[in-house]
Amino acid sequence: MFKDDQAKQAGRAETIIGPSVKVEGDFIGDGDVIVEGIVLGNLKTKNHLRVGKEAKIQAEVECSNAFIAGEIIGNITVAGEIELTADARVKGDITASLLSVEKGAQINGRISMGNAKKIELIEKTK
Repeated sequence: MFKDDQAKQAGRAETIIGPSVKVEGDFIGDGDVIVEGIVLGNLKTKNHLRVGKEAKIQAEVECSNAFIAGEIIGNITVAGEIELTADARVKGDITASLLSVEKGAQINGRISMGNAKKIELIEKTK
């Protein structure tokens, strides 16, 4: 789904949380976000989220589209598409319109497909 766009996303990302960075607290943004480090709190963006293989997120996550290769502990709400790679580890509920799961990904939580609730949640970040 996002594999062709990964290089483009890295070039246009507004925020990159590098592998040596730890963010504690709520993070709210409008642009694309790439997480390679650690995030503790809430993470909301109106655009795309990319979680690297070594990233660890303990937060409620809201975004428009997501590519997950690392670990997320918390509920994930995505207005559009979410892709979980074989290295992804999710402990929490996932709400999305479209879901792609690669063989080997781990999900411990409920999956809900539909879009009315999640668009409402993202609009609250304005």
